[in-house]
Amino acid sequence: MSETTVPVASAPARTVVAESATARGRRARLALRGLQVLLALFYVIASAVPKLVAHSSAVESFDEIGWGSAGMYTIGLLELAGGIALVIPVLASVAAVSLGALMVGAFITQIAVFDGEYAATPLILIVPLALIAWARRGQAAELLRLVRRRS
Repeated sequence: MSETTVPVASAPARTVVAESATARGRRARLALRGLQVLLALFYVIASAVPKLVAHSSAVESFDEIGWGSAGMYTIGLLELAGGIALVIPVLASVAAVSLGALMVGAFITQIAVFDGEYAATPLILIVPLALIAWARRGQAAELLRLVRRRS
């Protein structure tokens, strides 16, 4: 074992690859950040905006579900908030978990109401959201400490 190799057993339990000081760690951190921005843009532009401006396809979908405009605007606002929170470091993990839960609901809705026509989309989105939630889990703990300190 060379001097620069660190045994895995000696690494702290809270060490996250995305926070590493190595070149590989910096690349991983940048890739993760890029993924967060890409997903944030998707949720804000492609998913939330059509609901919030009552695009005809969104209106038809929510009418078919039976939720109407109130459900459409609610889901649109949740996606907008989640998309914005994905790029706020201290909120990224919580946003990823929340959007993941929303995608579970979207999957169930796709299966139950739309006969699974687009059921793969929410499942595909859950994978990067789970990665972000896991990689940024230390920041969620920091958020909890801040909240506890203020109360």
